[in-house]
Amino acid sequence: MRALICGISGQDGAYLARLLLEKGYEVIGSSRDAQISSFSNLVRLGIRQSVRLESMALNDFRSVLQVVSRTQPDEIYNLAGQSSVALSFEQPVETLESILSATINLMEAIRFLDRPIRLYNAGSGECFGDTLKEAAHEETPFRPRSPYAVAKAASFWQVANYREAYGLFAATGILFNHESPLRPERFVTRKIVAAACRIANGSGERLRLGNTTIMRDWGWAPEYVEAMWRMLQREHAEDLVIATGQSHSLSEFAELAFRYFGLNWQDHTDIDPLIFRTTDIPYSCGNAEKALRITGWKAQTDMPAVVRKMIEAEG
Repeated sequence: MRALICGISGQDGAYLARLLLEKGYEVIGSSRDAQISSFSNLVRLGIRQSVRLESMALNDFRSVLQVVSRTQPDEIYNLAGQSSVALSFEQPVETLESILSATINLMEAIRFLDRPIRLYNAGSGECFGDTLKEAAHEETPFRPRSPYAVAKAASFWQVANYREAYGLFAATGILFNHESPLRPERFVTRKIVAAACRIANGSGERLRLGNTTIMRDWGWAPEYVEAMWRMLQREHAEDLVIATGQSHSLSEFAELAFRYFGLNWQDHTDIDPLIFRTTDIPYSCGNAEKALRITGWKAQTDMPAVVRKMIEAEG
């Protein structure tokens, strides 16, 4: 089996590459310029030399068509595009274009080549918006509250349309928050963990956070890529929610991170209204019962364990 991972340099792409290599796949990863990209996450996981890398501009249909035609993958994992909710408010056009153009160009390439390529598309639990303390499932309506979520929702419907109109094996995984040491520090979970580690070592700095009352469903990224793979092994393509089913506040996350070192998070943190989001989701939680029922996947790592694993990896 041969897989093409678009967005292989990111957190999910790197963990997915490792998983597929362990399963005996030939793994090809794409980057806009593979000759100058560092692929530091692949290096960190010790798999950089095991992956074949291709330069591909996902917003350029000709580039996508050439790479898909040349590599002839059995499976394509679309994990590329701007991935930060916060950054999407500053770069709404780039966020929308990077997510939508990648999805449409990959599906058009599959359709043009007329090969039985299976496509996984990265969706997001952010698409549901505020579910009013209800865990979102596959039939829950989308009410996106950020440019990122709007783009992911549109991408979801693109995939559904191509699956129905052209018979493509294409499925969207609606993944809720999933974290790991490979997250960059612009993501608040890694920001908290890294700051807690530095403060515990005597840095004397103050951690700046926005709204700490928000609640999120946090899982462990290496487990979530297993769900992606399982979705493409089924007889029929279906969109699935992937989540732990448990929601915790950001203040709980911070409390656990600092408590690991015997510290009180509030003694080292400032709440800054300037970094509150324009529109935010007070509560987010996913119901992954369907994924368990039809693929056997279930989250094994809860939020406290995620915090502990991230701290232990921070070193």
